[in-house]
Amino acid sequence: MQTVTILGASGSIGCNTLDVIARHPDRYRVFAITGCRRVERLMQQAKACAARYVVIADETLYEDAKHFAKQYGVEAEILMGEDALSFVASDSAVDIVMAAIVGAAGLLPTLAAVKSGKRVLLANKEALVMSGELFIQAANQYGATLLPIDSEHNAIFQSLPQTFQYGDLQGSGISKILLTGSGGPFLTRAIDSFNTITPDEACAHPNWDMGRKISVDSATMMNKGLEFIEAHWLFGVAASDIQVVLHPQSTIHSMVQYVDGSVIAQLGNPDMRTPIAHGLAYPERIVSGVSALDFSQLAAFTFAQACPERYPNLALAISACESGQAATTQLNAANEVAVDAFLSGAIRFTDIASVNAESLQQLEPTSVSSIQQVLDIDTAARAAAQQHVQRLTA
Repeated sequence: MQTVTILGASGSIGCNTLDVIARHPDRYRVFAITGCRRVERLMQQAKACAARYVVIADETLYEDAKHFAKQYGVEAEILMGEDALSFVASDSAVDIVMAAIVGAAGLLPTLAAVKSGKRVLLANKEALVMSGELFIQAANQYGATLLPIDSEHNAIFQSLPQTFQYGDLQGSGISKILLTGSGGPFLTRAIDSFNTITPDEACAHPNWDMGRKISVDSATMMNKGLEFIEAHWLFGVAASDIQVVLHPQSTIHSMVQYVDGSVIAQLGNPDMRTPIAHGLAYPERIVSGVSALDFSQLAAFTFAQACPERYPNLALAISACESGQAATTQLNAANEVAVDAFLSGAIRFTDIASVNAESLQQLEPTSVSSIQQVLDIDTAARAAAQQHVQRLTA
């Protein structure tokens, strides 16, 4: 029996994780679930999974939490704030931590899980984008196990040889990692119409059901850019060792190309329960609830290169990856501000890349040697991005 904490239980990844766990009551039990604002959903989940703790990140919602806990008959202890997030991620009773808090808010509790030597199922890409070098060092120092849950990185992990040593592509006979992306909802839309794209249009992903922030990132391909950076740290490879390939059908989730000409790919229906089940049970396999591919019904597979004019945010992310840790931290922070401004109607879709680029240009490059430096860089980048948003809306 494995005990699981789910950081970000009320989001898409969290809901899917609870779905997989519910299929295996003999293997897993839930220690804690956490969320930020969807208090009623959290209490419904807590009742269904019999969680021991429920953590609400937003402390102003404590009275709401007590109200819904009483309404749904929740017996879990309710905790509030950032320290509580780190507590349920690091408690000695926990075996597995699903790190699925979206954005920079997930960094500290995920790091707490790593420093406690947990099996960390990493769905929060910002932890590596913001502090990849420090994060990997901590995982090695404290004996944590990192398993990728993003469908692309999980596919790469499954396609690597079991003998793969961190960063040693040559020793494993690998020539390149092929990171696939659907291209989002605007793969064929005229570029000169991008300035009229609405938030609802940007959130209508053709293949995946995701939250609004991640959906916008997919539309701008920033999501693929963040995944590019994540792959760089997760597998210890250079930016030049990773190639982004557009694959609109989202059936091939990523590939590894070998020096002998072979390409090994992981395929499956676009459902996050597959990588979640893989991470929970690794190295075993368990039922995820995802139906098998029916090859007789598959459409033709198509592939293309990502055009920088269509996806400037992807180009920014690759450039930041080549520049180093501070640049990727800055880019992630600026993008969170820009996407929020777009979703609120303050700026246009095309302004997202403008805010990101301007913020990177404003800030001086610097070395990063501590989490506090990461947080300081994040704060400065957010301020720079907010200033640019204000200029655009003035």
